[in-house]
Amino acid sequence: MFERRLSTHLDWPLLAAVIAVALLGIAMIYSTTGGASREYWTQIYAVVLGLGAMAVCVAVDYRTLVDKAHWIYLGVVILLLAVLLFGAVRGGSQRWLDLGVFNLQPSEFAKAALALLLAKQLGDVRRSSPSSQDLFVAAALAVVPLLLIAREPDLGTAVTLLPVLGAVVFAAGLPVRYLGIAVLIAVVSAPVAWMFALKDYQKSRIVTFLDPEQDARGAGYQQIQARITVGSGGVIGKGFMKGTQGQLRFLPVAHNDFIFSVLAEEQGFAGVVVALALYLFVISRALDAARLSKDRVGAYLVLGVLASFTFQVLYNITMSAGLAPVKGLTLPLLSYGGSSMIATLAGFGLILNVRMRRFTN
Repeated sequence: MFERRLSTHLDWPLLAAVIAVALLGIAMIYSTTGGASREYWTQIYAVVLGLGAMAVCVAVDYRTLVDKAHWIYLGVVILLLAVLLFGAVRGGSQRWLDLGVFNLQPSEFAKAALALLLAKQLGDVRRSSPSSQDLFVAAALAVVPLLLIAREPDLGTAVTLLPVLGAVVFAAGLPVRYLGIAVLIAVVSAPVAWMFALKDYQKSRIVTFLDPEQDARGAGYQQIQARITVGSGGVIGKGFMKGTQGQLRFLPVAHNDFIFSVLAEEQGFAGVVVALALYLFVISRALDAARLSKDRVGAYLVLGVLASFTFQVLYNITMSAGLAPVKGLTLPLLSYGGSSMIATLAGFGLILNVRMRRFTN
């Protein structure tokens, strides 16, 4: 458990930056939902619960959590199965467990659970690079929750598990040629996936990304409005709660998937630079935690958690700017989402944990 003397090694700047982004998200949700809405208060509660989850993840030695990783992973898989059997259906997707007081989205916790288990599996390997058996086991561990999440369907969240797998196996010494083979397989299998794996609405998003004007009032509407919203902010923005696209609801789900677009409209280029600087600082400090880790298990854990976070940040921002296909992938710490906020803050608790215990035996 937590020892008071360890608090001197806590990365306070990283903690402050993470909280700053979360508070910025609360402010933007207040703006996009028109004031003290249900989403606004839900996000505040989620931040409080997330900080509690972070405190737990900091207090318990990460090596203890890694030792129990198979149970954590199994618990998440059971919850994902429960979602498919008993989950609440909203917007055509079955992603949540209705617990009465709140709705739980287990897929958000799959990323940290997978990072813990992969750190356990590959961190104890004494070879300079993982064997074919190690890679097969690691891939299988990632595929199980990935397929369950994709069945909800939630392909966006499912894809965020791939950076976790890629970062950990690469750090463990995966030969570069294996990455080349993986890319080649992905390219060759793309036509097959297009024909048999992707649903019609997913194909529509890709086609619309290439030419949103062909269906400006349908599939291309969100992408076009996102570009307009980002561009209308100018250098200093229109002011807090004074944007037109977000406030007048021209941009759908502005408090969720496209909250960065509203930030760009209201705070302009200056606000975007501040937000990006905060994210860059968080990512760089987390990378520093991996570098300073006392063992490979800690380093792999940090990289696994951070890889998913970074991928989601980059994709959401490029999507908001109209540079990537529209996908239901939120901006971590900034977008509305209780389960996402709690899981993200818990993940950073693991990162803080690894850095804080770098001097312990």
